[in-house]
Amino acid sequence: PGSGAGAMEGGGGRRVLVVGAGLAALGAAQRLQGPGAVRLLEAGSRAGGRIWSRPFASGLAELGAHWIHGPSEGNPVFRLASCWGLLGPGAAEEENQRVEAGGHPLLPCVTYGSSGKVLSPELVSSTRALFAELLGSTQAFLHAKELPAAGVGQYLRAELARLAHAWDENEDSKRLRLAILSTCLKLECCISGTHSMDLVALGSFGEYTSLPGLDCTFPGGYSSLPDRMLAALPEGTVLLNKPVKTIQWQGSFCEKGDVARTFPVRVECEDGDSFLADHVIITVPLGFLKEHHQDFFQPPLPKRKAEAIRRLGFGTNNKIFLEFEQPFWEPEQQLLEVVWEDESPLAEPSTDLEASWFKKLIGFVVLQPPEQLGHVLCGFIAGKEAEYMETLSDAEVLRTMTSVLRTLTGNPRLPAPRSMLRSQWHSAPYTRGSYSYVAVGSSGDDIDALAQPLPEDASDPRVIPCNYPG
Repeated sequence: PGSGAGAMEGGGGRRVLVVGAGLAALGAAQRLQGPGAVRLLEAGSRAGGRIWSRPFASGLAELGAHWIHGPSEGNPVFRLASCWGLLGPGAAEEENQRVEAGGHPLLPCVTYGSSGKVLSPELVSSTRALFAELLGSTQAFLHAKELPAAGVGQYLRAELARLAHAWDENEDSKRLRLAILSTCLKLECCISGTHSMDLVALGSFGEYTSLPGLDCTFPGGYSSLPDRMLAALPEGTVLLNKPVKTIQWQGSFCEKGDVARTFPVRVECEDGDSFLADHVIITVPLGFLKEHHQDFFQPPLPKRKAEAIRRLGFGTNNKIFLEFEQPFWEPEQQLLEVVWEDESPLAEPSTDLEASWFKKLIGFVVLQPPEQLGHVLCGFIAGKEAEYMETLSDAEVLRTMTSVLRTLTGNPRLPAPRSMLRSQWHSAPYTRGSYSYVAVGSSGDDIDALAQPLPEDASDPRVIPCNYPG
């Protein structure tokens, strides 16, 4: 097999390899520039990881990360983007940085019911407020010794069942309120990156902290951030299309040359190239580790880390972009919310993905500004339904989305979208999903366990598995 070690000569300095080329990897490379050498090995054909801005319509579509959530000084992504002037003028306003959005984009919204009518804004608003209050009550169970339920979903449904008995309204209003609450639960699935909130641990749910700030986007695309980070690195730092096969992290590997050196780590790539290093930083998605960690590391990871990988959750959140010749929505509307009026959080969800996958859609965000991006809607869908969507053809997805929008608007002649683009994160072999969550049976301690260096003897540094949720 060939060797890539010679290209990493850095004198007597420490030699560092980073597996992956997302934000975590690029950030590590920036911090580690100096004596020695740092090299990034990226399996795919681009840097950026789960940040991916693609040309679509007359502008860009964000297949991965969409907003900076909590754009304020405590957010390192916001600080970097601000430093490079990648954000619009509104993001820098102190007033916007003080807004408490709680991780939910604050967008002017219209809510369509499956009966083809717009639902009462008052009913929708009061129901959302009820759900937000219940969601906030989960904070009381942070690290509690006794829990009313294992998962967030079970707790919320039990509370909703209790409250529904006391609702003083007619059956139609009660049924509609429950349907709106089903949409609220689906939105939380998108935010948490899970198939069901039943899978998200109640006792650890309160560990998640939302930073202040009015969520913002990148006028030039989110990929402008990793592009700038990549451009700031020395040429040749990142090797693309270089999937790693194995990481041998308890060895003594000799490199011949003018001055023979011994390295504790050897990284072998799928193409046969190998690299020797003093340290390796692992930034691959948890979804990949779940499938490959037993063969990826030689020797296998210690039980504590392997168990953390197994226990933590990793789900799929996908987007469906639809371009229209002309908008059917009003100019002030930035979110078209979807409520299926026959659904209730108190009923068992359908398991027939073929017949009902599209009902997991929470709605469509209107991309802004239309004069730059075109008349584009972005649908959000999470869980097994999002994964099933990936198995369908573009034509099938487009046909289904057209049918859904005609049902919601009550207009059987609504023109079909002129084009479509969708993400397929579960099918991506080096990602296998979108982002992680603390699952039932797990805790924030598992995230900490993954971030701890190996070997655990601080005087014997070789590998630094550094996995991050999100």
